[in-house]
Amino acid sequence: MTHRRSFLRTLAVSLVALTVVVIPAIADELLGVITKVDVATKKITVLEKGSDKEVEITTTDDTEYVTPKKTSKLDLEKLQKNVTKQIDAGKKGVRAKVTHEKGVASSISVVAKKKDAN
Repeated sequence: MTHRRSFLRTLAVSLVALTVVVIPAIADELLGVITKVDVATKKITVLEKGSDKEVEITTTDDTEYVTPKKTSKLDLEKLQKNVTKQIDAGKKGVRAKVTHEKGVASSISVVAKKKDAN
């Protein structure tokens, strides 16, 4: 009887550990530049790093916006203003890492540009 309980306990702990490790690995990461924000349809367009391929990602009310200072819920209007400001400054847009699953973003992290060592 005790062997059965310890087996079931071990099996349950193993399944939980497997879930914790596998679920984040399923999500895709897209590194690039956010070039367009459509507030009405809740979509962003990301220019993938290393190619000229534009990927359209849908956002939800649960999408997180991560900056070096804080994590908050995504405000598309603020993001649109930031993208416009970067484009007006002569850049392609806002550099970001988008974590998504099947085209639906769960997290958008702003990527800071590395400073030169010189």
